[in-house]
Amino acid sequence: MKSFFIALTRNPISLFGAAVVTATGILIVTLFTFELFGFEGGPYSGILAYLILPVLFIAGLLLIPLGIFRQRRRDRQAAARGEAPPAFPVLDLNDARIRNRALVFAVLTALNVVILATATYKGVETMDTTRFCGKTCHSVMQPEFTAFQRSPHANVRCVDCHIGPGAGWFVKSKLSGVGQVVAVTTGIYPRPIPTPVHNLRPARETCQQCHWPSKFVGDRVKVIPGFGDDEANAEQKTVLLMRVGGKEGSASKGIHWHVDPGVRIRYLSDDKRETIYEIEMRNARGEVRRYASGAAPAGAVWRTMDCVDCHNRPSHTFHMPVEEVDTAMSDGRLPKDLPFLHRESIRLLKAPYPSQEAARKGIAQGLQDFYAKQYPAVAASRGAAIRDSAAVLGVIYGSNVFPSMKIGWGTYPNHIGHENSPGCFRCHDDAHKSKDGRTISQDCSLCHGLLAVQEKDPAILKSLQQ
Repeated sequence: MKSFFIALTRNPISLFGAAVVTATGILIVTLFTFELFGFEGGPYSGILAYLILPVLFIAGLLLIPLGIFRQRRRDRQAAARGEAPPAFPVLDLNDARIRNRALVFAVLTALNVVILATATYKGVETMDTTRFCGKTCHSVMQPEFTAFQRSPHANVRCVDCHIGPGAGWFVKSKLSGVGQVVAVTTGIYPRPIPTPVHNLRPARETCQQCHWPSKFVGDRVKVIPGFGDDEANAEQKTVLLMRVGGKEGSASKGIHWHVDPGVRIRYLSDDKRETIYEIEMRNARGEVRRYASGAAPAGAVWRTMDCVDCHNRPSHTFHMPVEEVDTAMSDGRLPKDLPFLHRESIRLLKAPYPSQEAARKGIAQGLQDFYAKQYPAVAASRGAAIRDSAAVLGVIYGSNVFPSMKIGWGTYPNHIGHENSPGCFRCHDDAHKSKDGRTISQDCSLCHGLLAVQEKDPAILKSLQQ
């Protein structure tokens, strides 16, 4: 024991390692204590406490024996030269002083194990938080995190969908994350970030932990607000009866027939799954039918259809200008009585801007200039409403367009529906035919019934309210 302490205190490497261990251990315990008392800090506090400091802690622990080894080697070399080596330690536990030192050493070792175990657990927990996923690599993940915060899954952790249960995918995701860290650190990541369609876990192991494909949902009424580009921003509504469907008894109906447990659908598509060349369908009776729309190019790949082939952006939806403006007018964020506000809002949102800050300024200036020139009385009396409208449009732009990441309107298409992307029509286009001449129908009534189309005051809504 005496030789150990001599070797420890006589070399700078071990002393430095001991200092690092002591300092990082105190910091880890302190930050953990702050967290216990409700201090959350930011995403970087968790990274510091449970990722960076533990690495330094381990490095310090490794430096201690390294320094001792080097010191003892020097002592042996000195002995070879005839110099008196330090006495070999005698561990006599009957000696109270040695016994106390051994006890201190054992306690410190146990404490180090506890600190490392806690830091490791908290490190994994930190990396699994939504805040870590969304804010740590801010410039890279800002678009997806912004869209996520506006989604129906905003209270669901990223790891619940992107990793799911089980150790296998956890390990796989962390190994994949190493490459992502390197790409972000060196700035070699692509802009925009491609949708990770090829390394997502099958939906039956993630989405279907909450959403049951066998649950019959039935039909649902969907009201789509809309406004005209005329001076009065004429309000209009489209009412659809969505045949959501699902499994009812022994048969499936509606849209969710595609995920009936007895139905298996495969398709041959391009790398991005935007163009589908061939479809193979096996029904509940075991019958197989193929539909093709032409020869597939080299490199086309087969995939078994699941939830994300239609719900391809369930938590990271980027909307289009018309949809955003219609929704904002419908819920009152944009006033309906400002002349031509609908038309001008869409025009200004679609204009090119070098940055989000430039967009906010450009939209505000453009809206102000329009009313000052075309409606000076409105500009004078409704100045606050015009400024508030410009602020709302700035938020809409900043939630969907990210020039620094080369993300514009429509960069990430949403396959639900067929308004802004082919969506359902990738298969349901009347162009995919089987050998016996059958086609995959494009009939609207397969998915929804049209109860009202762009009507000012649909009678169906009055009937439903009675």
